[in-house]
Amino acid sequence: MRDFVSERARAIPPSGIRRFFDIAQTVEDVISLGVGEPDFVTPWCVCEASIYSIEQGSTAYTSNKGTPQLRDAVSRYLDTRFNTRYDAEEEIIVTCGVSEAADIAIRAVVDPGDEVLVAEPCYVSYTPCVALAGGVPVSVPCRAEDEFRLTADALAERITPRTKVLVANFPNNPTGGVMQEADWRGIVDLLVDHDLLLISDEVYAELTYDGGHFSPAKIPELRDRTITLNGFSKAFAMTGWRIGYLCAPPEIAAAALKIHQYVALCAPVMGQIAAYEALRIGEAEKDAMVREYRLRRNLFVDGLNKLGLSCHVPKGAFYAFPSVESTGMNDTEFAEALLREQHVAVVPGSVLGPSGAGHVRCAYAVSRDDLKEALSRMGTFLESIK
Repeated sequence: MRDFVSERARAIPPSGIRRFFDIAQTVEDVISLGVGEPDFVTPWCVCEASIYSIEQGSTAYTSNKGTPQLRDAVSRYLDTRFNTRYDAEEEIIVTCGVSEAADIAIRAVVDPGDEVLVAEPCYVSYTPCVALAGGVPVSVPCRAEDEFRLTADALAERITPRTKVLVANFPNNPTGGVMQEADWRGIVDLLVDHDLLLISDEVYAELTYDGGHFSPAKIPELRDRTITLNGFSKAFAMTGWRIGYLCAPPEIAAAALKIHQYVALCAPVMGQIAAYEALRIGEAEKDAMVREYRLRRNLFVDGLNKLGLSCHVPKGAFYAFPSVESTGMNDTEFAEALLREQHVAVVPGSVLGPSGAGHVRCAYAVSRDDLKEALSRMGTFLESIK
């Protein structure tokens, strides 16, 4: 049956994150720092709105673009929160999570042979999505010495006449790196001079701890060459609801909508109603979650550095990305041994891009007690390999 599988599907690897998650599921007493998912339950006010809508019979298709109510709310939210303006009717599409938004954005603009720059380390789906669209993914390294920000020098080295798009995710999964206004302005000329599009995945925009999020679409020169992706999974603990959104200039939004129509039709109406409620009255609970993540970040990163696992302080998202080079192991060896011997699951940084080699991703979206226990077990492990 292998001959029936397409070459593109055969070529893409399975998710390295899910591999370690699946292994961790078979281990007793495991503390999993592997999957990037909030440990909070979706705020009850959000759940209640969705439950009530089902009781009232709201179970049908919506417009392909999403409900007008939610698109209007997203438009107001982006304007108020990040000073980025998108027209609810022509420039916003509600999607089945940000993963779908990334997929249809890439397919809407990439032709076979186009080179797509991918700032990495990064979430595992970008490169496979580019390959499935027939594009050529090209890694652009974001390095620890730059606090994992994207620099003009690194970007310039990878641009060729075939380059068409840059995909970037800030605040970043897996590093927690953040791009501020000065960082984006440092690469504006490169994007404009080489006539590049930017796909900006901002799903962690609400999870920043040392200054707010800056959206590159706020820069006038980038507004009409940026596709902004965002959603509800991380900030509002709504991973299972699968609601994201894509914002783009009308021509690109229309192209993405055609793909969305055929692959998903529309996002689930129950989730759209819940997302609207999250924007309407969920801010207080979202802010409380962010405060807790900050406490966990401080506890865990301080603990890692005390153990001798050098780790920069992440300014966003909910991941620590310590170096394990001091152990003499590579990141995969370290992750496998830590899981086997101390039942702590982390993700090898190399599965998240070449620049991730020598690091491991640790999601601190677990309780402080679990983080303390994980640090204790990691300390025992490090002592055992001295």
